[in-house]
Amino acid sequence: MTLAVQPPLEIDTFHPPRRILLGPGPSDLHPQVKSALAQGVIGYLDPVFVSMMEELKTLMRYAFQTKNALTFPMSGPGSVGMEACFVNLVEPGDKVIVCRNGVFGGRMIENVERCGATAIVVEDEWGLAVDPQKLEDALRAHPDARLVAFVHAETSTGAQSDAQTLCDIARRHDCLTIVDAVTSLAGTPVLVDEWGADAVYSATQKCLSCTPGLSPVTFSDRAIEKVRARQTRVQSWFMDLKLVLDYWSASQRTYHHTAPGNSLYGLHEALRLLAAEGLEHAWARHRRHHEALKAGLDQLGLEFIVPEGARLPQMNAVRIPDGMDDKAIRRALLDEYAVEIGAGLGPLAGKIWRFGLMGYSAREENVLGALSAMEMVLAANGMKVDQGAAITAAQRVLATHHHVPASATSA
Repeated sequence: MTLAVQPPLEIDTFHPPRRILLGPGPSDLHPQVKSALAQGVIGYLDPVFVSMMEELKTLMRYAFQTKNALTFPMSGPGSVGMEACFVNLVEPGDKVIVCRNGVFGGRMIENVERCGATAIVVEDEWGLAVDPQKLEDALRAHPDARLVAFVHAETSTGAQSDAQTLCDIARRHDCLTIVDAVTSLAGTPVLVDEWGADAVYSATQKCLSCTPGLSPVTFSDRAIEKVRARQTRVQSWFMDLKLVLDYWSASQRTYHHTAPGNSLYGLHEALRLLAAEGLEHAWARHRRHHEALKAGLDQLGLEFIVPEGARLPQMNAVRIPDGMDDKAIRRALLDEYAVEIGAGLGPLAGKIWRFGLMGYSAREENVLGALSAMEMVLAANGMKVDQGAAITAAQRVLATHHHVPASATSA
């Protein structure tokens, strides 16, 4: 027998180039997370693996600041966590209030509609936080709504909404809440129990500094009751919580799907490092490096699109100066200095740059390296730049706010 397709022997082993990841994700992997990912494979029903899964759930409850029993990582990216929340809590004919102030609020609307439900959209300008009064007004106008969905940290703009207030409003109107914490978890306070949030999802490749492909989720008892009281079957077999509950059960774990074992090793280590650093220290680290980056960007004349009180420390969106070519600048940063930053999305495409400072990427050398590269590239493209001023401004902030937390790198 002769093979119809011959092996492409000219293809060599893939070795990715070194990048400074300062875009909207993924972030740099912590070296200890890399080591964890490279460990040997064992069976997903092996007693040792099961014990590790239980530790994962405990560590994840710390990260989410919740006592929810149903707290675990979905196998898949943040989009799987998002969809799992909607397909389990939304039934055909339901009315769901969705707050949209960026790309990811729009994806929530898409999920509601695909579930056969009606989305009542609360609109806010991209770059602004969700307006609590608009949510209040929408709930009064639609008293039959039983679910509110919003993005805590809008990755497309760097705007952070007041999750506590939005959850309080929803609860007063007898509504469950679905909260997107993809970019906020471990970078800025996420307090699930204090907020009274019912279904919260995140992702591992942002402030947790882990590999993409897992979505931490947590569900309140109220949410679980809603799932158990469904009148229709969940449209997704893979994401049906009634089946997943048995898979992540602490007592008698049953087969559901082949767990991404090595990715779970990595997440276990990432969460262990977070616990060693301490949530408060992690939040402070992201804030400190944001302030340093901001000081440098201010020197370069780059204006933030989000008002100061609503800015995410880990996602910094600035307007592109007149006369600067978006793609050319980003390509020069990548090709000449190995610095990756993010482009604008939707109506902000070509109008903003997004600087991510997430997880292990939130380090002094990254802030100073990015500012140095920006000075060089902007100057090369005709912008008047006071060379060294941005770096000096950032260093001044870093020196003034010098703080060395219990280091995760030595844990």
